Amino acid sequence: MTEVTVTRKGQTTIPAELRTKYRIKEGSRLDVTDAGNGIIFRPKKSFLDLAGSGAEKASVAEMKRLLDRLRDDDV
Repeated sequence: MTEVTVTRKGQTTIPAELRTKYRIKEGSRLDVTDAGNGIIFRPKKSFLDLAGSGAEKASVAEMKRLLDRLRDDDV
């Protein structure tokens, strides 16, 4: 366990080893959850993190057709 200090503005520093482990960089977004007995910070998933997450549900060709259809519906 690592101890950190909270500033008067409510800010703290996430230790470097944890920032590296969870790929948290300047500008990263975090989800904050009140767990009842503490606060949980989780890195928010980016589009790049989600890339390929639907691969088991559709082929590349099917996804392309779906995206093309969605683009056509937008115009």
